[in-house]
Amino acid sequence: LSVTDMVDIVLGNKAIDPQKLEDVKVEAGTGYFKTSWSAAEIKPEMAEVSITKKGDGIAWGALYWQYFEDLDKISSAETPLKLKKKLFLKSNTDLGEELTEITSTSNLKVGDLVRVRIELRSDRAMEFVHMKDMRASGLEPINVLSEYKWQDGLGYYESTKDASTNFFFDYLPKGVFVFEYDLRVNNSGEFSNGITTIQSMYAPEFSSHSEGIRILID
Repeated sequence: LSVTDMVDIVLGNKAIDPQKLEDVKVEAGTGYFKTSWSAAEIKPEMAEVSITKKGDGIAWGALYWQYFEDLDKISSAETPLKLKKKLFLKSNTDLGEELTEITSTSNLKVGDLVRVRIELRSDRAMEFVHMKDMRASGLEPINVLSEYKWQDGLGYYESTKDASTNFFFDYLPKGVFVFEYDLRVNNSGEFSNGITTIQSMYAPEFSSHSEGIRILID
């Protein structure tokens, strides 16, 4: 098998010829190849890409930018699925249960009870969705038993793991849903609380994540 008409790719005014790239093999028949650039090699003009196909039929390709970031510096994503995560200090008063929102400047103490509140907004109905809520290593879940739950017309399976709490939805209707569970502060220090992520298991392009924060425990 051979490819007679390769797709012409111009990246930042530079033609990309896979035959001249080191350690790049072109797949016979399809013409598929993959290459990458390090951070030092990436220039602003590389944001402009031109692709020309000379032969008949269609072609597929993708160009993506991958980088690493601290979890507490991640901002929330704007997609059809929207997540908002907040932490509250839970205390009992003469008037009943009181919740105080926790920020990066709040001082928690070992033994405090923390309420996690996740608000999920979906603009369409979806099936087979997984939501994963990370937690700081200085926090431990109160409920460690995995179980099926039902609330506000929504059924889901909640599974507690070492570093996260997972929610599995067979069917996620359109609407707004709020999930809450409690954690106990068990270690002092400064921690990244992680983020909450959600993704369709069979249509991964439908995904989102919340913002991340840091917490301080005395």
